[in-house]
Amino acid sequence: VQLVESGGGLVQAGGSLRLSCAASGFTFNDHTIAWFRQAPGKEREVVSSIANRDHMTYYADSAKGRFTISSDNAKNTAFLQMNSLKPEDTAVYYCAASSWYGARTLYEIEYWGQGTQVTVSS
Repeated sequence: VQLVESGGGLVQAGGSLRLSCAASGFTFNDHTIAWFRQAPGKEREVVSSIANRDHMTYYADSAKGRFTISSDNAKNTAFLQMNSLKPEDTAVYYCAASSWYGARTLYEIEYWGQGTQVTVSS
């Protein structure tokens, strides 16, 4: 199983980034893909998730109205479009996969990517 994130980087406050997660080694359509993030000194937290079976989505309060999760089942790839970024969004962002429908907690995650750094400057 592999989850490979890309698209992180340095951006100014108010800017946008689009993260991608390329998945392999499991049945993408039967899994939920989630994005988590972890800032220095803080616990890893869920940002958003999408159940690929029916594209049901979940957003943490911090992501609502600014971030959009999507997935392309034909390409086994998930995305996180992040707009209106704030310095407090600075973190390592992880792509994760779970066979639990609508998974959104650490305990439901079966596979993790290596993470991609997102830094938002003020």
